[in-house]
Amino acid sequence: MMLKNIIRNRLRRFLGLNEFQCLQSAVIDLNSAAELRKVFSWEQQPSLDIPDLDTVAYLEDANERRLRDAESIATVMKNAAPAIALEIGTAGGQTTALMALNAPASQVYTINIPPEEIIAGEGGTFTTIALEREKIGAYYRERGLQNITQILVNSAKWVPNIGTIDVAFIDGCHDTDFVYNDSKKVLSAMRPGSFILWHDFNPSLVHQYPWIASVCRGVEQLLAEGLITGRILHVRDSWVGIHQVGKRNA
Repeated sequence: MMLKNIIRNRLRRFLGLNEFQCLQSAVIDLNSAAELRKVFSWEQQPSLDIPDLDTVAYLEDANERRLRDAESIATVMKNAAPAIALEIGTAGGQTTALMALNAPASQVYTINIPPEEIIAGEGGTFTTIALEREKIGAYYRERGLQNITQILVNSAKWVPNIGTIDVAFIDGCHDTDFVYNDSKKVLSAMRPGSFILWHDFNPSLVHQYPWIASVCRGVEQLLAEGLITGRILHVRDSWVGIHQVGKRNA
């Protein structure tokens, strides 16, 4: 099935067809995180107590992208109040901390590939950062947050064994196969009403950034196979896609 979809997408690109046909129908752009709260009748304002959200270190940070990302993730965590949340792609631990701070009663599990597996070439192509072992999650440890469990494992080899996942944030390797497989296995551990989020997701930028196109292809494949149905919400200028599992919207 995976090979079939890879061939199909490559054929679409070769023929000049729209390879993101499902996303084009599914994605709804919202003007702000305030609109996201309105969609779900949420009342809680998120905490954004994370440094450097207004930093523009790279062109990709323009239009307050870091802040829009943080607002999107924190709003879901604050209002969904998950018992169990999962992050794939710990990196330095800033987003891990953001998730834990906004859902202090939750248990946040965060997965990161061991550095030696990246060196061995097992981490895919589009990996944001490869940190030394002691630097993985360093920020949330500095904050002294206690509701976080670190798991060092290649997500391609990991089988969800942490119970029912209420919120999942997919931000590991951005290769299409990783995004698809990480999402598929996580969805198998979720129930209707849960939330799955993808980072480096912004369909309007698929022609500017190859890793965003790669992530969107993975989500496109999930839609094409019916593994997710309904809408994906996207706050403008963010790089986060938000989907409520099992909900069909008009």
